[in-house]
Amino acid sequence: MIPERIKHIIEETFNDRMVSVKPQSGGDINQAAKIETDSGDRFFLKWNSSAPEDMFEAEAKGLELLDSALTDLVIPEVILIDDNFLLLEFIEESNTGDSFHFGIQLAKLHKKTNELFGLDHSNFIGKLPQQNKYHADWLEFFMRERLEPQVKMAIDSGKLESAFHSIFDRVMNYTYVVFPDEPPALLHGDLWGGNYMFNAEGKACLYDTAVYFGHREMDIAMTQLFGGFSTDFYRGYNDEYPLEKGFEERSRLCNLYPVLVHCNLFGGHYCSQAEALLKRFF
Repeated sequence: MIPERIKHIIEETFNDRMVSVKPQSGGDINQAAKIETDSGDRFFLKWNSSAPEDMFEAEAKGLELLDSALTDLVIPEVILIDDNFLLLEFIEESNTGDSFHFGIQLAKLHKKTNELFGLDHSNFIGKLPQQNKYHADWLEFFMRERLEPQVKMAIDSGKLESAFHSIFDRVMNYTYVVFPDEPPALLHGDLWGGNYMFNAEGKACLYDTAVYFGHREMDIAMTQLFGGFSTDFYRGYNDEYPLEKGFEERSRLCNLYPVLVHCNLFGGHYCSQAEALLKRFF
């Protein structure tokens, strides 16, 4: 199951034999397994023989950045990085957890800030490149580094009509939606229900990141896109860092980005959904 090259690197690195391999859910892009060594150590392994260059390195940087925020969120420790795989500590999943506490801790993560929107390196959302060039203005960052690359990709592949190019002719006055003036927040960046779990202590664990400093409503909007987050989660978040009025309308614009990503990755009804949102806001 695990490519021999990867197995050899891991066993040579730890001078330990791999004795157990159990397949795990790795999403739509990578393969994953829980591995155990002869000495009893357990790890979570993700691999992809055709991974884009630096994809796993970027993911490791994202996990380390989330961990640097010093919240009570559980972030898997990065053990080993390679062009084709990422080895993490293994965290046992629980069926139950403290959603209220999760909301509070995500709000605390969002309080870690930066002078500008963006990041000092590009990374990935899924297997698609994610540009993070710094901007002082949130809407300009959102349009130039998030929507524009995805719309162009969809147009070039024939998933969207070429007429949508015109929405990027100007930098400002793109849309009637006005975001609250808030500092750049450290974001998970791909926060849907499949990218968190509760550990045995009931604490929320985050993984599969697409981090950057952005508007915090991007993370909260995405939690609503596919569901999987409880009322207690939102109650905890708003107790710690209340959302401003008008969030529901802004959340639809925020979610245009992940919908465009899904359009480019999977096509189908996501492209129709993206087209409807583009027409709504632009």
